[in-house]
Amino acid sequence: MVKILAADIGGTNSRFAVFESTDGELKMEDSIWLQTHDVESFPLLLEQLWDSDFSGTPGSFDSITLAVAGAVSHERKSRYLPNIPWEIDLDEVDFGTSNAALINDFAAQAYACRTSAINDSHTIQKGEAEPDSVIAVIGAGTGLGYSALLPSKSEWTALASEGGHMAFPFNGQEEFAYAEFNRRESKRNWPEGDSVVTGLGLRLLHKYLTGNDLSPKEISEVVTPESETTKWYARFYGRACRDWALSTMCYGGIYIAGGIASKNKLFVDSPDFLAEFHNSHVYESFLHTVPVILNVNEESGLYGAAFYASQLRKSR
Repeated sequence: MVKILAADIGGTNSRFAVFESTDGELKMEDSIWLQTHDVESFPLLLEQLWDSDFSGTPGSFDSITLAVAGAVSHERKSRYLPNIPWEIDLDEVDFGTSNAALINDFAAQAYACRTSAINDSHTIQKGEAEPDSVIAVIGAGTGLGYSALLPSKSEWTALASEGGHMAFPFNGQEEFAYAEFNRRESKRNWPEGDSVVTGLGLRLLHKYLTGNDLSPKEISEVVTPESETTKWYARFYGRACRDWALSTMCYGGIYIAGGIASKNKLFVDSPDFLAEFHNSHVYESFLHTVPVILNVNEESGLYGAAFYASQLRKSR
């Protein structure tokens, strides 16, 4: 039996969990959610963790993996965290084991696709998955994350990405007008996935279409499948998923993660979502065969981090 510490450190919540791995099967034994912005540094976040009633303690783990919403350098440091107010450096803390690694949060979401975290997933398009093929992962929450899971003979490798900061593609005069509104309101160099298909994007879109400046939670309480906000947001989300599916040629399927869709299935169940996902003058037939699956497990990042920690221990 292997004891694992897994973490998923996001712009809003920092989740930690203790897992036990027996013959490759992961079982979560304990978990805790902390508020990321309640502390002023990563070491202070860990102090809060150890001072809580969390069952894990430094030195009690065989392997550790922390997933973080940002770019990671050499599995040790992360200095470019767009939604987190501090940096992370594993060399500044002591977990009591050398088997510790830092990975991108959507790399963890990709690894989660090989765990029980996806057992209760919601199928948007059944498709025809090819075994041992590339799996794409995308998801909107505080930010927009991208990853892809690449198969090999002995293990799976997740591709880390900061694709949420790519320029977002708009079509037609109506969308171009919104693009300028989004750029101006978000105060960014250009509209990017992180300001279009995220909680911020939902707020800006609803404000543009209705004049009402509401929080994402408030918007989810007032929109319906027929709302213009729903139709536009579903179209934008479908476009982001289509472009990532084509970028990765994911014959193994595309998994959608993140709180926006898991809390508001109407955005991905809307006909506008799949209509835009299929909208390709060259690869429409391929896009009809791609399984499109919504991962509704809010702790899937923890499972993915634990999966990587299990692989990490085997490789060292």
